[in-house]
Amino acid sequence: MTATQRDSLKFAYWVPNVSGGLVISNIEQRTSWTIEYNRELARIAERSGFDYALSQIRFTAGYGAEYQHESVSFSHALLESTTTLKVIAAILPGPWNPALAAKQIATINHLSNGRIAVNVVSGWFRGEFQAIGEPWLDHDERYRRSEEFIRALRGIWTEDNFTFRGDFYRFTNYSLKPKPIDPQPEVFQGGSSRAARDMASRVSDWYFTNGNTPEGLAKQVEDIREKARANDHQVKIGVNAFAIVRETEEEAKAVLAEIIEKANPEAVNAFGHEVKNAGKASPEGEGNWAKSSFEDLVQYNDGFRSNLIGTPQQVAERIVDLKRAGADLILLGFLHFQEEVAYFGEHVIPLVRALEEQESAPAIAAE
Repeated sequence: MTATQRDSLKFAYWVPNVSGGLVISNIEQRTSWTIEYNRELARIAERSGFDYALSQIRFTAGYGAEYQHESVSFSHALLESTTTLKVIAAILPGPWNPALAAKQIATINHLSNGRIAVNVVSGWFRGEFQAIGEPWLDHDERYRRSEEFIRALRGIWTEDNFTFRGDFYRFTNYSLKPKPIDPQPEVFQGGSSRAARDMASRVSDWYFTNGNTPEGLAKQVEDIREKARANDHQVKIGVNAFAIVRETEEEAKAVLAEIIEKANPEAVNAFGHEVKNAGKASPEGEGNWAKSSFEDLVQYNDGFRSNLIGTPQQVAERIVDLKRAGADLILLGFLHFQEEVAYFGEHVIPLVRALEEQESAPAIAAE
């Protein structure tokens, strides 16, 4: 294995298992939330060089997403339709108990030959929790619960007679069999707040952050990795981005302008009200969406900020800039998923690999 292969960026895409696409806009989105569309999309992504797919978690209709398929079962269906793609199932502590999640994921792990991972979501919409009768915890308490949730998952997956005494979860001599096959399922998490970064530095394999510039990303990466080293832990970084790749930069920018122009103000503002409350609720006010503008919120996770908007060459160069800032994975959204994932795989990923090869050439020569 070459240095390039060892260190190459991973690519993931958002699974559109909820209706409305990945932008809150009335622009045409040739994307569907149906299982038939998503099975074919997963196969296209696999052929196009994508490593992961991330399913979304929603419980109630709203914010342009009227219909939603449940994330874990939907992830299993995508795994059944592919052979190498890994699928990350979003799980929300509160509605899920660690014992249920551990057993679900362990079974799917065996059925998919180890291709299932989890994304532990700490904060989302207060309204959803109220609608389903779940208590809504303060910001940092949600991350304390998520950390216990992850510690419980790992304990259940690796130990017999697992015993755990936390503030949120308790287990006594619990043994799960069969346990997942090695390597154990990867654990992803999101967030931008101090509590999120601290949790990642202790227990998570991967940390997802909202879209950002290379400079903004580098600050988060430095903070997380410094804390992780102090905890004798390693964590990889994924960054969200919405890609608009066209033959010319003018075409790409025109698409972005049309997305913003046709944004649904009522839905964007309703979404913004919910998620900004979550972000600003962190003690330091630095959580996801805390400083997002209206234009940022048109794409659910600030994907426009990563600026993957332009020609294949421009986008490939900006992706490598994000890698230099510390990204290990790029999590992508698209307007028209099937056709644009295929185009991205054909026209952008090879350019990224070529740029990675160029950057690694001196290191390979030195070896």
